[in-house]
Amino acid sequence: MNIQEKFNLLKERISEMKRVMVAFSGGVDSTFLLKVSRDVLGFDNLLAVIGRSGIRFEDELKSAISLAESLDVRYTIIETEELKNEKFTRNDELRCYYCKFALFRTLKEIAKSKEIYFVLDGTNYDDVSGDYRPGIRALKEIGISSPLKDAELTKAEIRVLSKNLNLPTWNKSPETCLATRFPYGIQINSERLVKISGVESFLASLNLKVHRARYHDDHTLRIEILPQEMDKIMNRREEVVKKIKVLGFNYVALDLEGYRSGSLNEVNKKDDR
Repeated sequence: MNIQEKFNLLKERISEMKRVMVAFSGGVDSTFLLKVSRDVLGFDNLLAVIGRSGIRFEDELKSAISLAESLDVRYTIIETEELKNEKFTRNDELRCYYCKFALFRTLKEIAKSKEIYFVLDGTNYDDVSGDYRPGIRALKEIGISSPLKDAELTKAEIRVLSKNLNLPTWNKSPETCLATRFPYGIQINSERLVKISGVESFLASLNLKVHRARYHDDHTLRIEILPQEMDKIMNRREEVVKKIKVLGFNYVALDLEGYRSGSLNEVNKKDDR
C-alpha cells in the first residue's frame, strides 16, 4: 500500500468504531491519531485521556492539554501513579508491561463507564518490528486498538501526513518517559527521578535536538545526543560537568556513539547471545 491508501484505511477503521477514547500524550503519533479521529468522528464521539505522571515532564502535560484544546477535542486528565506500583518500581525487564497494563486497564474502565467500546493508542507499524517493547503485549491482552499499526503506517509516513494536516508535532523529537533512562535492575524512586529530570531539563536548555540522560548507578551518568551536536557539549564541558555534579552525580560521560533509541537494551541483547 502507498501512503494515501494507508491513510484511507486508517480513516475507514476509525469510522467503523463510531465512538472512541484516545490515550493522548501529545507526541507525534498520538497527536496524529487524535486529529484523524476528530476529523472522522466529530466532537461528540471522541474523548482524549491525558496522564499526569511522576515519570513524565510537567511541560509534556501542558503541551498535551494545549494540543487537545487546539484540536477542539474533549479531554480528561488522570493520575497514573506508577511509583505506587511495586512491580513497576523494581524495574525488571517487564517494567513497561506493568506500566501499560495498569494504565490501559484504567482507561478501559473509564471508557466502559462512558459507554465507549474502543480505546486507541498511538503504536505505529515501526513499533512492532524493532526494539524490545513489552508494553505492546499488555495492549494486546487488554484489548486496546492500535489503528496506526493496523494501517501499517510508519513513523516517517505519520510525520509526512502530520505535516500535510498542519500539525505542529510533525517534526517533534521523539519523547519517552523518564523510566527509560534507567537500566533494568535499578529501582526507580522519586529521588532518582528528581536527579535525572534535573539533568534532562539542563540538557534541554542547551538547544539540543535530541538528548537523553542515562542513569547507570547513583554515581554515573551517560549523555546521549546526536553526533553532529557533540560540540555543543564539548564547548561547554566544564559547565556541563559542574551542573551535573551539583545534581548528584560523580562521573559524567558523553556517549561517542550518539543517541539511539533503546540503548539500555543493548546490554540485554549481548547477554542473550
